[in-house]
Amino acid sequence: MGKITIALVVLSSILIVYTVWDNSRIILINQNNVVDHLPSDLEDFKILQVTDLHGKEFGKNQSQILKKINSLDYDAIVFTGDMLDHRKNNRFQPFYQLLDGIHNKENAIFIPGNEDPESYCVNSQGKLEKSEFIKGIEKRGVTFLESVYSLKIREATIRFVDFELSIQSKAYPEQQVAGIFKQEIQRTKQYDNHRKQLLEEMTVLDQTNGEDILIALNHNPVVDARINQLKSDPKLNFRNYDLIIAGHYHGGQIRLPFVGALFVPEAWNERNGLFPPQDRVKGLWEYKDTKQYVSTGLGSSDAIPILKFRLFNPPEINIITLKQSK
Repeated sequence: MGKITIALVVLSSILIVYTVWDNSRIILINQNNVVDHLPSDLEDFKILQVTDLHGKEFGKNQSQILKKINSLDYDAIVFTGDMLDHRKNNRFQPFYQLLDGIHNKENAIFIPGNEDPESYCVNSQGKLEKSEFIKGIEKRGVTFLESVYSLKIREATIRFVDFELSIQSKAYPEQQVAGIFKQEIQRTKQYDNHRKQLLEEMTVLDQTNGEDILIALNHNPVVDARINQLKSDPKLNFRNYDLIIAGHYHGGQIRLPFVGALFVPEAWNERNGLFPPQDRVKGLWEYKDTKQYVSTGLGSSDAIPILKFRLFNPPEINIITLKQSK
């Protein structure tokens, strides 16, 4: 065996060992988000984001990630989708074990991703009811966010909203809003009636004062091209969000040193996400006065089965701290 072959085998072995270790650890990313009109009562309000678990297990009964989460101080915890690895999968246990072990769930909120199961079903009486998956989440003390979650901190109010619902109007059918991911149940008459009720709940946002803080949760990032499209449609209501929090991209999942992400699943980008703009893959960015924070999340997608791992891209959870402008 030649020296070059031996060197390649050694380097490949090192890379494999490193990748296995790197996929098994969890890092904490801290990010400040400055809000010009932030009330003093919300200074240093901390939001812990957990996203894109994809059924991954970090130690027995999620002991590794729970040790990390339970050591943190935060005011709200948000789960921004893709907790399961496939929407037809009923392997809920990894996510449920995580929820069971979290100590601070005083303000815990969940929105589904494209790989999570249906949120509703139509029962034998023809009525809409929450799915087993959502019932299990709520049983464990987590709110399924469909419209608005309002939180009063002394004299200040912070509201978390489902982004896709918050941009809609009663007179505008959901199927006409470009870019919305729809579960199968959302195409039924039963859900359409439910949607009308949710839109009625969303009208509370029309009565808020300028000091209220509005945080939108969405599984998918809202890219520049889509923001342009939404803002140009007079029938939609693109609100004055103080922050949009999203996941989905996995930071590109496969990243190369000095290059970054090679691909993100984003149809709104040029080349359908191939070689994406690196400042739109993860972290905090701002476009047309809208700030957005995107986490790389915890797990891996199996869109290409042989690439169901992360490369130079360790799993992460994120704390976003609200700050007043100086």
